[in-house]
Amino acid sequence: MEWAPTPFPFDRLAALRAEGPVHRVHVPGSGDAWLVVTRDAVRAALTDPRLRNDIRHSAGWESDGGHAVGRNMLQSDPPHHTRLRRLVAGHFTPGRIAALRPRIEAVARGLLDRMPEAGPADLVDGYALPLPVTVICDLLGVPAEDREDFHTWSNELVTPTGAEAAAASAAALTGYLTGLIARKARTPDGTLLAGLAAPDASYGLSPEEQLGMAFLLLVAGHETTVNLISATVLGLLTHPDQLALLRARPELAGAAVEESLRLHSPVHAGAFRFAAEPLELAGTRVAAGDAVLVSLAAASRDPLAFPDPDRFDLTRRPQGHLGFGHGVHHCLGAPLARAEATVALNLLLERHPALALDADPEALTWRAGTLLRGLTALPVRLGPHTPPSGPPGADPEGSPIRP
Repeated sequence: MEWAPTPFPFDRLAALRAEGPVHRVHVPGSGDAWLVVTRDAVRAALTDPRLRNDIRHSAGWESDGGHAVGRNMLQSDPPHHTRLRRLVAGHFTPGRIAALRPRIEAVARGLLDRMPEAGPADLVDGYALPLPVTVICDLLGVPAEDREDFHTWSNELVTPTGAEAAAASAAALTGYLTGLIARKARTPDGTLLAGLAAPDASYGLSPEEQLGMAFLLLVAGHETTVNLISATVLGLLTHPDQLALLRARPELAGAAVEESLRLHSPVHAGAFRFAAEPLELAGTRVAAGDAVLVSLAAASRDPLAFPDPDRFDLTRRPQGHLGFGHGVHHCLGAPLARAEATVALNLLLERHPALALDADPEALTWRAGTLLRGLTALPVRLGPHTPPSGPPGADPEGSPIRP
């Protein structure tokens, strides 16, 4: 079966899930793979030590295809992965993210200040995108004047428009990050990237690992959150009863984010895994070297785990959804993404109580690749403007969006 994710693949995933947990598919540009679509089978695959993330376990491996930027955690397995993750995990704990929350709120308020008080706006370009870009670039130390180029390269790599364009973006981003790491090593500035670049025994990263870590943290640190914020707002605007519930009970903003993670799956599928030895996965024989693709989107809509799974319900409490993955590769930045999305949602609805969709939902376009899924734009009508209640917003300097 040919597997090329469409903007709305959920009906296809449901049909496959009804037939069984594992299916043989052909992924354009990547070759044949086993697609895993039920929640229990996905969880099993994500915790099976015989399924490795390192592409060198692939039967057809010859090279990385020319698009890799260093060596990072997503391409690694324990114990190498464990060492890399431990080096940066302390920067993404709930406590550290709680301390960062005032900065997130200030950036969000600044973006809202720059949007029109009423009338039409694109919520992706004006809000959902620049918020996480600004925060992660602040954290790692990407200069303000470079952020627009960085996002352009990142966007091409996660949802490529073609092999040549992806290769060009990989080369450009590699060159940029190599130079930036070298500058941080010469002139430390207290940012996370400067710490990674320091010739310090506490990190001890090779140049290739420094490059891969910078790439993964920067790209993963914003791409999925853009999709999460915009999809959560769309879900609310297309479900007036749930929007009314949230307005009546603002404390449900976190629940709205969790339900959106489950229902809309900003990370459509996990990274490819490769069988290091023959194994059986949910009753299917997988040969050594075979590729396995786990569908987080299908798992999070499995009716055996989530009754009435296609319904957007803020009261669901969807414990066990796989929006951030599972196992040792569970998303390191999950606390940051949750904080950014919750802050973005609360402040947006507070500032614009009459917020409404300004397009036919069926006419919206989505970025759809093998791994990620997100809106390219979200046209909204902002309606009457409510003066901000908090401190003045910070100018989100370096946002890739020009007012």
